Amino acid sequence: MRQKIVAGNWKMNGSLAGNAALLEGIVVGISGFSGVECVVCAPFPYLFQVQAKLADSPVLWGAQNLSQYDRGAYTGEVSASMLKDFGATHVIVGHSERRAIFGETSMIVAEKFRAAGDAGLIPILCVGESLSERESGITERIVGEQLDAVIDFAGVDALRSAVLAYEPVWAIGTGRTATPQQAQDVHRYLRARIASRSAEVAGKVSILYGGSVKPSNAGELFAMPDIDGGLVGGASLAASEFCEICRAAA
Repeated sequence: MRQKIVAGNWKMNGSLAGNAALLEGIVVGISGFSGVECVVCAPFPYLFQVQAKLADSPVLWGAQNLSQYDRGAYTGEVSASMLKDFGATHVIVGHSERRAIFGETSMIVAEKFRAAGDAGLIPILCVGESLSERESGITERIVGEQLDAVIDFAGVDALRSAVLAYEPVWAIGTGRTATPQQAQDVHRYLRARIASRSAEVAGKVSILYGGSVKPSNAGELFAMPDIDGGLVGGASLAASEFCEICRAAA
């Protein structure tokens, strides 16, 4: 049985006071139910606070990015080993904003993915298509190429200790959401593509949906057979909404 996971991506949001209230609300809000792994991915400056607030809770935590390099003259970068040393469990890799805004290629994403896994972190690998790519009917080609770049570089077995997230770029922060069936179709395709390399790995890897996930649509999305939870953006900044989404996955 695949692990149900809900991961919150705060993106470039937060403050010490606001984070404290948010984290306390999440810890209280998820008490009383089980069956879902809840993860918080925060900006680098707040990881110490997240570590301290979640230390005695079942909530896991991680970062939103990492360097593909482990050490050296890379000013401003943070390595996988540093995150692991600090106690992080997860790290987001290949988010569409990293690809589009910061020019991360599929090769860079693959290098970051392997660096995370080699350090013992759980990479949350994001794939997804733009609106023009969906309208052109090439969604499967795009997400397939993004996935293959990682598998070819790191090996399919690396997915045993990873999470995959399908995030249609046109549904991130826009209020638009893929219908449950649209999301399921891509999730099924991704699982089948992994199965062409290893049926065992395909049957075990959790594939999350990300793209304007909120309490009102989470239950219907998570009911799909190949959707194992969500990567949540805006709704992860409100404890009540994030906890409702976690509950929908439980």
